[in-house]
Amino acid sequence: MKMFCLMALLSISLTTAVANADVFPDGTPVPDWFRDTRLTDITKLGKLYRVTDYGVIEDSTVLQTGRLQAVIDKAAAEGGGVISIPKGNFLSGALFFKPNTHLHLEEGGSLKGSDDISNFPIVMTRMEGQTLKYFAALVNADKLDGFTISGKGTINGNGLRYWKAFWLRRTFNPQCTNMDEMRPRLVYISNSKNVQISGVHLKDSPFWTTHLYKCERVKMLDLRITSPGKPVKAPSTDALDIDACRDILVKNCYMSVNDDAIALKGGKGPHADKDPNNGGNANIIIEDCVFGFCHSAVTCGSESLHNRNIVFRNSTVTDAQRLLWLKMRPDTPQNYEYITVDNIKGNARNFIYIKPWTQFFDLKGEKEIRRSAAGHIRMSNIQFECTELFNIDKSDQYSLNAFTFENLDIQAKNKLSISKEQIPGLKIHNVIINGKKP
Repeated sequence: MKMFCLMALLSISLTTAVANADVFPDGTPVPDWFRDTRLTDITKLGKLYRVTDYGVIEDSTVLQTGRLQAVIDKAAAEGGGVISIPKGNFLSGALFFKPNTHLHLEEGGSLKGSDDISNFPIVMTRMEGQTLKYFAALVNADKLDGFTISGKGTINGNGLRYWKAFWLRRTFNPQCTNMDEMRPRLVYISNSKNVQISGVHLKDSPFWTTHLYKCERVKMLDLRITSPGKPVKAPSTDALDIDACRDILVKNCYMSVNDDAIALKGGKGPHADKDPNNGGNANIIIEDCVFGFCHSAVTCGSESLHNRNIVFRNSTVTDAQRLLWLKMRPDTPQNYEYITVDNIKGNARNFIYIKPWTQFFDLKGEKEIRRSAAGHIRMSNIQFECTELFNIDKSDQYSLNAFTFENLDIQAKNKLSISKEQIPGLKIHNVIINGKKP
């Protein structure tokens, strides 16, 4: 009898997996592109430019920005190729990749960011839902279709000095924003298609770790993305910020950072939806990942407009503050829809967390708050431990509808009830909380 039950459960699991693989939450087909997870083959990307063959010195204390940029420029001038970082530590400020150039980090090779902000020029870029002048990242790629970062090495943001300075400034001025302490990001890729980042360790970013803006068809494969929560907290070091993008695959990655692991961005402000620099995110699959310490495994916000067809599945979450977090800004029109969280194991302080988000609230002179909505949210096939189960505030600021909680086995200290009055269209099926049906 036990064997029959096991086979039945396996059959249901496989059926669910096949269904999820075939369609997005709104029923549209998932393209075959998402199923091709071959890692980057640098032998097919042109000539290999090992940087030490071109005058770059292996020394973690001597800045090599100019020499490294010269290798990138030389490769671009010669038709493109792979800029390879060999074993050793190479200190640099901002680097700007060119058409047909790629970055490869050999095993034991480390591209180490400078902890002097003057080595990162101010450029027109994207930061916290705004298009503005700010500091370049360590690795920058704009309008580079087919760009890749690959290998078994490390991109090290060397963020400790920046983190200490941030917390000192916050102590002096509790109202200082994330951008008031001048910090670069680790990797910023914008306006690009068919991008792949695979294999490498992205660590200790001064600010956001990986930021994608207005990109399409990006694969993040087999990555390790980390920053510490102690002894010095690494503030705002999100593992991945997806900003006005579509067709994104995050697979087989480990993320443990002192902020959100994956945050969906897009813009903020009362007229953010009218600004062509902003945009929504669509068709994102996050699967087969492991999440360590983080504020949330997956977050919509805090600068976010429209997120649709988000799939988070087949993953393990441990030591997170939240499994799913919907940040609802009263100064920004938002719509979060067709989000599926499926086949997750682990623990977090909060299972699902939905509340008004008012940090740095700014209606820019407008009198009326902006209403938002979240709907067609499904959380299913989850075995989980948490302190707070349904940590959802009812608010006139936003509407919630068509939430489904199905096949859940939850151990929760505080269950917190939800109802159809709070969420019209609410469906709860086969949910076990602390060993009992609610």
